Amino acid sequence: MQPSSVLVNESQLGTRLNHAIDNGRRGEFALLLALLSTDARDMAQFQTDQPANNSDKRLRKKFDIANPQQLVTDLSVNNSPIEHSRVFREGGARAFQLAQAIQAEALVTRGSEPAEMLEVLINCDLLTREKFTRSKSNQAGYDDSRDLDPPNFVDILSQQRQMSQIIARC
Repeated sequence: MQPSSVLVNESQLGTRLNHAIDNGRRGEFALLLALLSTDARDMAQFQTDQPANNSDKRLRKKFDIANPQQLVTDLSVNNSPIEHSRVFREGGARAFQLAQAIQAEALVTRGSEPAEMLEVLINCDLLTREKFTRSKSNQAGYDDSRDLDPPNFVDILSQQRQMSQIIARC
């Protein structure tokens, strides 16, 4: 049986949570809570009827907030990204800070993952990120047991001699 829609927030449950509590059905209550999204933005109190872009622009105008800083510059679209290195060399740290405040330089991050995957991982919880890195390292053929050095043969023999002396005393 396929569900008709994905369960996202508690408003989709109606009174099922209340009935589960009233009737003492702890298992059903736990299951319903586990099915809800862990993202706070999916909760019913944060849902708006207006499109996100319209409300975002309206709020930025109302509170006089600048547009968000561009984090990554696409060199195929923009041939000359903002670069304040010349300002820093010629004018020092204060001139750089002023230039950065007037027109922010894009921060370029490069990692082992593409930019889209990094954006997804940033929005995930720590456990999900750890699972992804572990699965990625296992796919690459990386074995965690190789990090541990095998014990030296002489050390093993000395431990066995000590154990045999302890056993002989008993």
